Amino acid sequence: MKLLSLIFLLFYLISALALQTDPPDEVLLENLLHEFLAGASVNDYEVHDNFWADDLIYTSASGERISKPDILNGLSVGDEPVEHRPAYSAEDIRINVYGETAVVAFRLIAEVPLDSGKADLLEFHNTGTFLKRDGKWQAVAWQATQIQ
Repeated sequence: MKLLSLIFLLFYLISALALQTDPPDEVLLENLLHEFLAGASVNDYEVHDNFWADDLIYTSASGERISKPDILNGLSVGDEPVEHRPAYSAEDIRINVYGETAVVAFRLIAEVPLDSGKADLLEFHNTGTFLKRDGKWQAVAWQATQIQ
């Protein structure tokens, strides 16, 4: 009887593990985007380093083309209090996955604190192309366009 119970328990555990699946890539990418925007709001170097691929091509809203080292070198960690840094969020997120490649498009909202205590809201359309390498999604191309 003990052997039968043990076999049943092992079968149950194996079945339960087999039914567990990773979240869909769309969910992973949306979570990655939100984690990135939270980290970018506080100039988190590690978040930027993990989000951007080493071979990134980034075209800013001003038309400047930059690379991952440009972004990382431009971070001003600790230079200004958190309350003076812009806070970033995403709306109207659209994600298309094509195997190991994905396109993530969204409207970026940048809430920029002003000296008056109020905030200026800036909006951008952002489109990122991601590749999944060694099980990890990273942005390899990025385009930002300010919404006037």
